[in-house]
Amino acid sequence: MKVILMTDVKGMGKKGDIVNASDGHARNYLFPRNLAIPADKQNLNEWTAKKSSEAHKKELEKQEAIKIKDKLEKVTLTIKTKAGENGKTFGSITSKEISESIEKEFKEKIDKKKIVIKDPIKTLGVSTVELRLFEGVIRKAKS
Repeated sequence: MKVILMTDVKGMGKKGDIVNASDGHARNYLFPRNLAIPADKQNLNEWTAKKSSEAHKKELEKQEAIKIKDKLEKVTLTIKTKAGENGKTFGSITSKEISESIEKEFKEKIDKKKIVIKDPIKTLGVSTVELRLFEGVIRKAKS
């Protein structure tokens, strides 16, 4: 019996996969626990519509990420912080501060989780950070 998995099932597949399951396993385990639904004509049509909708949304998000990347392409972000005489900052510049600074200066909201700082920024000067805007859309920014 072909079924569409509604959640990840260990040993069978991931959410959204169409897999073959024995009739007894499907009726007695998968269906009562809402882990899968039968892969009949109606459910397959709904599944394909949902997949195409998700693909369209992903494409729109990617286009938006590319627009943001192009907007931030040639900018240098300046963050003011307190520092000692030897050029070391009191604390370090965090991804949250970088995110807030980008939002304030360029009106673009970037989640702090998408900002990758390889080494903590603890000195004055120019540092490079990565902005992972979307899968495959990465921007190296100087701050």
